[in-house]
Amino acid sequence: MIEIDGSFGEGGGQIVRTAVTLCAVTGKSVHISKIRQGRPKPGLAAQHAHAIAALASICRAKTSGISSGSSEISFSPGEIQGGSYEISIGTAGSTTLLLQCLLPALLRANTPTTLSVQGGTDVQWSPTVDYFRNVFLPALQRFGAKASLKLEKRGYYPHGQGNVVCNIKPSELQAAHLEKSGGRNAARDRSEMEISGISHCSNLPENVAKRQADAAAGALLEAGFEANIALEVLRLPSTGSGITLWSDSPRVHIGASSLGKRGLPAERVGKSAAEELALELASGTSVDVHLADQLIPYLALAGGSYSTREVSLHTSTNIWTAEQFLERKISISQKHISGKEAMVLEA
Repeated sequence: MIEIDGSFGEGGGQIVRTAVTLCAVTGKSVHISKIRQGRPKPGLAAQHAHAIAALASICRAKTSGISSGSSEISFSPGEIQGGSYEISIGTAGSTTLLLQCLLPALLRANTPTTLSVQGGTDVQWSPTVDYFRNVFLPALQRFGAKASLKLEKRGYYPHGQGNVVCNIKPSELQAAHLEKSGGRNAARDRSEMEISGISHCSNLPENVAKRQADAAAGALLEAGFEANIALEVLRLPSTGSGITLWSDSPRVHIGASSLGKRGLPAERVGKSAAEELALELASGTSVDVHLADQLIPYLALAGGSYSTREVSLHTSTNIWTAEQFLERKISISQKHISGKEAMVLEA
């Protein structure tokens, strides 16, 4: 049984999610201790417990300690079973984080899988549903993964009640080299870049979504990019707003998002997402800082490479976790891209 120190590095729930999904993929068992030890509320959060329990059901795992607040768990996987599953995370637990926990295993299931997941689709500290659909999944498809997502209903913090449906087909993963070419090609790509986005709000004045979009489009125009941002004005069980932006280039997997909250002007929400996207695009790299982290399990499983603006503590912790299960090593090197220093991850 592999022993994992859950307080290592970033020390969050990501160590647990990555560890259990690689358990399911490799067939190796794991014991994880000191889970989220340094956090204000140590131990598993409710959404972590839901994700692990869902994965355990899918791969017929034997488990212990899978409950909210638990500081240690064990997970011994069986055979991964495709099929149709309905999963309710409860309140506004992140649907996208749960899907990221289940996807590597379900790509190796014996049959196609349909997951209907209820929870939060646009919540803090997790990829928004639009980022998942338009940035994460297209990058994953470069590794040979066959998966798609349909948004049925948005769900905001704290009530959630959103719903997504994810369809996954058994897939043979392959090495993917995502890094862009540099020099003049990178400059040309930047000048020709098309930016898309979605600005949305629920149970708020209709102009909130438009103000977010207008502020984002203005900030991007100042940075040299034109953007096409769709508007969604909704009436849902939950109240909230947000905007997600992404590059439409097939060679650049970069996105950014920002969520509204009480007292935060809609213009600030839109401008924040636009400034983050412009910063990432200016780096000339192939993936944004957050995606660099999210793709680590696939890089470790299949090999390949990609460039990113910087390697976050989340990413380095995820690399360490993957290397506890897999022999393939991920190297990090510096490279000049578009006249700037960037980091290249390769396995």
